[in-house]
Amino acid sequence: MKTVLLSTTATIITAALLAACSPESTNTDEAAKAKLPAKQAATPDDTAAKPKVAPTRSAAELARDQYRHPAETLMFFQVEPSHTVVELWPGGGWYTAILAPYLKNNGQLIAAHFPADSEISFFQKSRAAFNKRFLLQPELYGNIYVTELAPPQKLRIAQAGEADRVLTFRNVHNWMRNRQEQAVFDEAFRVLKQGGILGVVEHRAPDSFSREEMVETGYVTESYVTQLAINAGFVPAGHSEINANPKDSRDHPHGVWSLPPTLRGGDVNRAGFMAMGESDRMTLKFRKP
Repeated sequence: MKTVLLSTTATIITAALLAACSPESTNTDEAAKAKLPAKQAATPDDTAAKPKVAPTRSAAELARDQYRHPAETLMFFQVEPSHTVVELWPGGGWYTAILAPYLKNNGQLIAAHFPADSEISFFQKSRAAFNKRFLLQPELYGNIYVTELAPPQKLRIAQAGEADRVLTFRNVHNWMRNRQEQAVFDEAFRVLKQGGILGVVEHRAPDSFSREEMVETGYVTESYVTQLAINAGFVPAGHSEINANPKDSRDHPHGVWSLPPTLRGGDVNRAGFMAMGESDRMTLKFRKP
């Protein structure tokens, strides 16, 4: 049964990705102020074909698939179209553009984003851009519910036991900057249902890295992430090399930000970093017992 479920999930996710491949999207002039109608039971044709009507991903986003393997990653995390999924700090919404259409008919996406009133300019701009893209187009992305995550002041991202999945993509190092990583993992545990899964994708550091090196470079060790999850109450449920990159030496002048898509060093060794590709990443799964 488990094999059949994963196969079906992979088929649906892949179909959604292929359908949502146009670099163009439709804009609307007004935000939807009323709740969407009650969701109807979907047929296999509905689930796979619906995104074809409303393309949701840009060419720049599609170019990242070769490094981020979204279909395989979401399959590994066993995300289903009927799930309630919390995406932690979605930023510009690279994964939101995949998750939202996938969940919109029968599931629910909760985006635990930066506070709209943050004093940090980057957070303000990122949240505003996210709202403009995803909340003004419910016909494309469904009824995304946005909460705010800014530990330690704001930590309540969903109701207790509400979520089937909590997912984070390349964020653990950010929470480490103000020593709030454990608080976020604890909150993920609180909002998940029994049997729910926390999925983590993060830049992977060598085991020898100290905490200070992790914060400075953006690379985090698998053992540290695993310990955070265990401390929160999770049970390790598997790891995957889907997002591994053996070309990444993890020894760069600007840490992980030397690599694409950031390329913080500008033209310095740009060709070399482009050839190296995006960072080597762990893909870890933890289950709430």
